Amino acid sequence: MVEAQYTELRQTVEACQAGLPTVEKMALAVVAALKKGNKILTAGNGGSAADALHMAEELVGRYRTNRRSLPSISLAADVTAVTCISNDFGYDNVFSRQVEGLGQAGDILVTFSTSGNSANILNALDAAKKQGLFTINLSGKDGGKARGKADLEWIVPASNGARVQEIHTWVMHTILELVELEFQ
Repeated sequence: MVEAQYTELRQTVEACQAGLPTVEKMALAVVAALKKGNKILTAGNGGSAADALHMAEELVGRYRTNRRSLPSISLAADVTAVTCISNDFGYDNVFSRQVEGLGQAGDILVTFSTSGNSANILNALDAAKKQGLFTINLSGKDGGKARGKADLEWIVPASNGARVQEIHTWVMHTILELVELEFQ
């Protein structure tokens, strides 16, 4: 089983190679926004919420090098906002409502979704576009309904959610490493 898991991961990595230039474009967009004083908003559900939290905390804290704190908010982090908005507006609007309240033109919304079909991610991307945010979407399988909705997207061509999240983590860490090179 271990060898099969490793083989599947290696094959997934190889299938993603053509998209490598997109990761650099994502990093450059994040760097440009941060240099202009904008912030990075992140969103995801379940394990992808953990990815969103991870990215935001690495920007506010640090990834590898000591540098100034960079503005970032995970829209999955505030349990009171998540439960209030879900109760009052429905879970499909849990991120879009926060984008409306926290997002400003020039900010970036980074979304994580293994399927690309989560209604709250789709609504967040729509709200971000309406408010002038630049959007980055990381998804899996065929991109789902989110395919083509973001300014930049990385679609991991795998149906196994674990492999998709593993590649999303690599993409996120690569973006963070390139960001830190600019803010040392």
